[in-house]
Amino acid sequence: MIFQYHAETDMLYIEFVPGISTESEEIAPGIVADFDEKKRLIGIEFEDAGKFADLSRLEISALPVTDLIMKRPVDNLRQMAA
Repeated sequence: MIFQYHAETDMLYIEFVPGISTESEEIAPGIVADFDEKKRLIGIEFEDAGKFADLSRLEISALPVTDLIMKRPVDNLRQMAA
């Protein structure tokens, strides 16, 4: 599962499984579900994500996570190196 946040558009995308979206459906105002060719849910997009969630905090509870990867936007990495 991958969480991707795009600050310039305030869009959050949660990818449940890798795949190519062949169909999208707005399931609520500003929330779009993506489906693959077999009609499986592969991801959900939240427009204006800051209105839906506190993006400053991510809490994981009771998930069987074996590999946690933290990535920073390129601009943050440049600032840390300076």
